[in-house]
Amino acid sequence: MKDIVITGRIVKRELYVLLACFIVGVLTNLGAIIFYHRPFTELFSQIGYVVVFSVILYFLLWIVRLVALLIKRIVK
Repeated sequence: MKDIVITGRIVKRELYVLLACFIVGVLTNLGAIIFYHRPFTELFSQIGYVVVFSVILYFLLWIVRLVALLIKRIVK
């Protein structure tokens, strides 16, 4: 069986993608706080929901990237 090697470049890229998903989650939460006129303490008290939203967004993005890779391989 062949060893699978994950390079540092790939790990760094995935961490940046996950960070971007977290930032989108925080900005979405901030937008909801402003839109619904809620106190800004919810920015910190709802961090659990933001983390879950970020992970879900990351996996949805991962599925889209996987489908794009499969389509790219099929076209070749």
